Order: sequence, then structure tokens, then C-alpha cells
Amino acid sequence: MDLSNMSVGDLRNLQEQIKQEMKKREHQEVAKAREQIMAIAQSVGVPLKDLIATGARGGKTGSVAVRYRHPDNSAQQWTGRGRQPKWVKEWVEGGKSLDKLRV
Repeated sequence: MDLSNMSVGDLRNLQEQIKQEMKKREHQEVAKAREQIMAIAQSVGVPLKDLIATGARGGKTGSVAVRYRHPDNSAQQWTGRGRQPKWVKEWVEGGKSLDKLRV
């Protein structure tokens, strides 16, 4: 197909047809994948809701427990993950032990 000889209107029409065909095929692929997943789940005897609930991480969700708490202000807490909060950094730089903050 030589696009260089087509008018702008014809190109826009073709573009719209392509968009519609792409949507149709994407829906077909999703439906096919869904059917395959259902078949696999049934073949191994696992309810689909269990597969969906666990997700890619194996179902571990929720918050992380607090490991450190400021002795004077219980609202200041830290899980021990990520960057140290300013109050923890100041505590350690002041020569105090991080173990004294442990919950």
C-alpha cells in the first residue's frame, strides 16, 4: 500500500480503522489470556480468586512494624527501613545509641 498517494482524509480514515482494529485485537488477546488463566487454574485445582489475591509478591501486604520510637515523643516512629528520619539522625549524631530507641 503506497501511502504517499493517499489524501489526508484517506489517511485519517485509515488511521481510525487501524485504531479500531487495534482495540478489537487487544480485547481478543485479553479474552484469550483470561481463558488460558482460567483453564490453568482449574487444571491445578486453585480457585482463581486465590491467584488474584496473592499477586506477584505472594500475598504479603500490609504495613511494616515500627522498630524505633522517640522516647519523648511517641508520635515520632521509624520502621528501620529507608532513610533515617531527621530525629533519628540527630539522636545518633548526638552520640546516643540507636538501640535505646528500639521498641
